[in-house]
Amino acid sequence: MSFEFTMALLTLALMAAIGAPIAFGMVVSAIFYLLLSGQDLALAGEQFIQSVYDSFLLLAVPLFITAANIMNVGTISDRLLDFCKAAVGRFRGGMAQVDILVSLIFSGMSGSAVADAAGVGKISINMMLKTGHYTPGFAGAVVAASATIGPIIPPSIPMVLYALVSDASIGYLFLGGVVPGLLMTLLLMAMTSVIAHRRNIPAEEPVPLRQLPAVTF
Repeated sequence: MSFEFTMALLTLALMAAIGAPIAFGMVVSAIFYLLLSGQDLALAGEQFIQSVYDSFLLLAVPLFITAANIMNVGTISDRLLDFCKAAVGRFRGGMAQVDILVSLIFSGMSGSAVADAAGVGKISINMMLKTGHYTPGFAGAVVAASATIGPIIPPSIPMVLYALVSDASIGYLFLGGVVPGLLMTLLLMAMTSVIAHRRNIPAEEPVPLRQLPAVTF
């Protein structure tokens, strides 16, 4: 490892230690590396502009976030919650189970854990607390845990970024996230059911199965 690269890493560590944003620290360390190696600073700007215009994968990131915001502003999130409540609300810890299923479905639209937690997660917490059977800590823990499904189930923003830097197949990465995401969902629902039985958290009012198609569509 060269002296210039070592100093760049130390600069990045120093910027992180003083609380600077990671992106700002990466820019400063890159500039410091170019200065020590005697290269033209315009090289960094040229490479950055070329990477932006040559990469269409990065367009997926703002589009995912935009789609999640549109869902939150409209009635899609509320209709999604009604469907999940009709599907799994009949189980013990019904509202917590609803949040997990909502996160599974919503992750296939947003691709971001932050979007899941800030979007339907906020609504789910309010619904759980309104029933009076859930503590704020338990409701927040369920939302935080279920939001981690977002980066696993395709489409996923981290997978898009990984494919960009590693030149891996985005299709294979998306396919590889389906089974782990479903397993995470099943395990979270099973654990929630066990905790609900221990804490005697009741189920929601069951919706007859004949009404499920009407709620779905």
